[in-house]
Amino acid sequence: MAIRQLLTQGNRKKIIYLLLILVCLVVLDGVLTEYLIDGGNASEANPFLEELVGEPTFMILKVAGALFCALVLFDIHRRFPKTAMVTTWIAVGGYFAIVVWNTSLIFLA
Repeated sequence: MAIRQLLTQGNRKKIIYLLLILVCLVVLDGVLTEYLIDGGNASEANPFLEELVGEPTFMILKVAGALFCALVLFDIHRRFPKTAMVTTWIAVGGYFAIVVWNTSLIFLA
């Protein structure tokens, strides 16, 4: 029951913290991707962003996209708090896994 409450019951402060974590994870993913691709140890999996890696536009899109998604999730939270909390937790978990994977590639290279 405690895990269910943690995942679904959200107040304004909790969703803000989660969204800040999400934005930081997206930006960290961008930084790690730039580092790994510059070193020749990885390639960008997203075909839309593949050609932008190494350009300033890449990080601008990552930051702007993360902020836009955070604002949309915050807006959803006002009307559907449980839906927004679960969706945000899934996004944070997904990006956390991506950051861990990218970090492991640094140590394996």
